[in-house]
Amino acid sequence: MPQLKRRIGTIEALFYGLGVIVGAGIYVLIAPAAGFAGNAVWLSFLLAAALATFTGLGYAELGSMFPKAAAEYVYIRRAYKSHLFAFMLGWLIIFTGMVSISAVSLGFTGYFADLFGVTEETARYFVPLISAGLIALMAFVNFLGIKETSRLNIIMTSVVIIGLLIIIFLAFGSGRIGTVDYFEMPNGLQGVFLAASLIFFAYLGFEEIVNVAEETKHPRRVMPKAIILAVIISTALYVLTSISVVSLLGWLNLAESHAPLADAAAVVLGHNGELLLSGIALLATASTVLGLILVVSRMIWGMSREGALPKFLSHIHARSTPAAAIVAVAVGSMAFVFLGDIEHVASVTSAGALIIFLNVNLALIWLRYTRPDMHRPFRVPLNIGKYPLVAGMGVFVSMLMLFQFDLRILWVAAVVVAAGVVMFLVYKRKDYTIFNQVRRLFKEIKIGAER
Repeated sequence: MPQLKRRIGTIEALFYGLGVIVGAGIYVLIAPAAGFAGNAVWLSFLLAAALATFTGLGYAELGSMFPKAAAEYVYIRRAYKSHLFAFMLGWLIIFTGMVSISAVSLGFTGYFADLFGVTEETARYFVPLISAGLIALMAFVNFLGIKETSRLNIIMTSVVIIGLLIIIFLAFGSGRIGTVDYFEMPNGLQGVFLAASLIFFAYLGFEEIVNVAEETKHPRRVMPKAIILAVIISTALYVLTSISVVSLLGWLNLAESHAPLADAAAVVLGHNGELLLSGIALLATASTVLGLILVVSRMIWGMSREGALPKFLSHIHARSTPAAAIVAVAVGSMAFVFLGDIEHVASVTSAGALIIFLNVNLALIWLRYTRPDMHRPFRVPLNIGKYPLVAGMGVFVSMLMLFQFDLRILWVAAVVVAAGVVMFLVYKRKDYTIFNQVRRLFKEIKIGAER
């Protein structure tokens, strides 16, 4: 039976992280974030980076201990020996992953409309179609194979990073750096924290690297290196870009922009600059969708292999890709594109991610005391005895940022977790009626294709 194959190295793993991180967050969410934080939006990026750093180091240690697909599910199950708790977290990861894909695809349509001159009224009717088309295309690339996906991802991510460097160069080269008050906070520190909770969506991706561990050569060594480098590079790019954009536009104009980086480039380069950055932004959002489909499908595949999801989802195609899981991710993600509000969708995703990070950091602390002698190729620095200070800070900052969300967002996350508990209880009671129907349909499609 075909299996996943180890075909990617440090550079490919790093670019998977960067491909998800450096995308929709900076190209789309910097505008609403500026509405909260003003010119101090760069400070919000630093606050979000702090949590990414704390949790990224935790993922690096756990990833070196358990280099498996469905990484977070494995961490929680190994730490607490609880199938239910691990399933709840895995379920939340799958949900937030699908919602993230939808949110990013919605950001894609904004730049698509700007690039091709589609009016806002007309774009409203095409948003679901364009978003679904992007998801379907990136899912097909994932189906072709890990090498094909990796090569396309490296190309697109490189162009995306060049786009950010262009904005930074324009701001510094035009002499506009220093022309605004970078500590202007229209809503005070509360606005900076609110923006950080939204911007945190822009950093999601470093943790996804661990889910390609079973397709990575020497994962115990590569995983920590790729995670740490991804956080460092993305933080430097984000802070410099946010300072540059507010210097070019000012926070008031930035907050009202539907294509913020394109509008920033237009200040110096005119319409040509706007077209250039709009085109790059399309690649930015597409590369994020590509990477998210890859890692969420591996989460589904890994949980299915562990017996936590229906077995047909662990099917590996002859191209060594988890075909059934990829289809499940694509279909599930398309269902969310009709929500149509990227800011709201991103908030739900960020809240879910913070719950996940809170539990991953707690699992790291727990394993330090319950499995102290276990081999750790990478160990989080700054420890007091067995206690990892970095993981403790990750827990604290995760809880602090969760309190920044509207109560309705947290209720959505709670409902998602509750739905996961119900699904787990039904599945474990062997009430396979629905699952068997889906599995039979999948087998019929497979047999028909072979004929």
